[in-house]
Amino acid sequence: MTDKRPTLTLKPKAKPARTAASQGGGKPRPAAAPAQAEASKPAQATAPKPSYRPSAERAAARSAPPAPRDTARLRPSHEVKVAPQRDYRPDLKADSLALSLLGAANAVARVRGGSALPQALSAVFGAYEVTPQARGAIQDIAYRTMRQLGRCETLLGLMTSKAPEPPMLDGLLCAALALLDPPQGGQPPYEAFTVVDQAVTAAASHPDFAHAKAMVNAVLRRFLRERETLVEQALKQPLARWNYPQWWIDSTRSAYPQDWEAILTAGNAHPPLTLRVNRRRLDVAAYLEMLRAAGFDATQVGPSAVRLAQAVNVSQIPGFHEGLVSVQDAGAQLAAPLLDLADGMRVLDACAAPGGKSGHILETAEVELTSVDADPARLARVRDNLGRLGLAATLLAAEAQEGGWWDGRAFDRILADVPCTASGIVRRHPDIRWLRRKSDTLQLATLSSKILDNLWQMLLPNGKLLFVTCSLWPQESEAQAAAFAARHDALRLDAPGQLLPASGAGQDHDGLFYALFQKKAA
Repeated sequence: MTDKRPTLTLKPKAKPARTAASQGGGKPRPAAAPAQAEASKPAQATAPKPSYRPSAERAAARSAPPAPRDTARLRPSHEVKVAPQRDYRPDLKADSLALSLLGAANAVARVRGGSALPQALSAVFGAYEVTPQARGAIQDIAYRTMRQLGRCETLLGLMTSKAPEPPMLDGLLCAALALLDPPQGGQPPYEAFTVVDQAVTAAASHPDFAHAKAMVNAVLRRFLRERETLVEQALKQPLARWNYPQWWIDSTRSAYPQDWEAILTAGNAHPPLTLRVNRRRLDVAAYLEMLRAAGFDATQVGPSAVRLAQAVNVSQIPGFHEGLVSVQDAGAQLAAPLLDLADGMRVLDACAAPGGKSGHILETAEVELTSVDADPARLARVRDNLGRLGLAATLLAAEAQEGGWWDGRAFDRILADVPCTASGIVRRHPDIRWLRRKSDTLQLATLSSKILDNLWQMLLPNGKLLFVTCSLWPQESEAQAAAFAARHDALRLDAPGQLLPASGAGQDHDGLFYALFQKKAA
């Protein structure tokens, strides 16, 4: 018997519009080649519970708001809600845009379920057994969609009567809209008719929403017909204009009344690929010459920092596998020099994963380094990164706010890169804005204060502790630093303080915060 599922309806315009069936169109061309992969994203910590409720935000664009998607709804007794088949392997060509769109939609749905985007993508790659080319295209589309999710959801709210279900269908429509509606000044990576054709093909290939392929076609074709009007209407909503939850917009405006718009805009930009040159092995000028000889355009943006003009996969970076360079933001490269390291020191890198700062510490001086992280899986990444560099440290899987792992030997230097909302690195991790809740700021600040207090007792008199956070919120940065100094009568030394996301000649960094403290001698 044919499975007839209910489908959502298209929301009509004020005046009747032509139906999708009346629209002409030439024969679809073959799918374009997948977009280039977004290179070398740093790993994220375990994802927090999601705060983003797309249908709640959409309500502002509808005259009759639907029930929130995360609110239980009564269903007819004969209707059985089947669990989504996220691991279903579609019968699509490995190099097709349809497969890339479906993979990105799968990743977006997983993020909405609470997974961090890197973990979501890893699950998709494993389920689909995709080629390297397809991996790059899926990743590129997923990151594009995360950066434009608020705008895409608002546009869908203007064109549909309720939130598309299951979540993968919603993710597919958002991924297609992200390709059809690039940020201002951006060029569409694919022809519009190719995106529509391949999105319909993707929908038809999945048993959970094959019945909705006509709706996918109608929604996307309507967007192309009415783009100017729909975008103008959508941009009246802050969610669509800025692509952040309202609480995030409000928090940024409150903290930085003069710079909030520039900060939000910077967080939506595609991040650069910045490298740290291992100056134990060669100097920056020599490495720039190596890049030029290999056909790469690059610029020095810090003492050890080199920014590539075009992001590439790490496997293509000259000297990467040999340990000559590491991928690390220019702002994060300030940590090791601020520690004022010297050979023979005993140093602690707390909350060390994925190991970029540990590697920089060992490149800077011959020290006895202990790297601690609460997540054993992420600690393995520290081991891998140090192994690639030919360096070694004592690695401990432990909670930095606890003391049972400490052997009682005090440290000369401590790097405390504490947990935070990561609001300063959102351009690299666009899923963070949709996963975080406003209450996370206070909870993480409380945890960070416990970590700092615990680590302080492990520091030698006259030793230095560097407090680092990748947050823009004062509760996690400056207010935290001031409260810590007051609690422990710590001497505060010169440090950059709050760095706002910046790009340009001589600088290019994420939004990090630095505060340096020295323990007074007894």
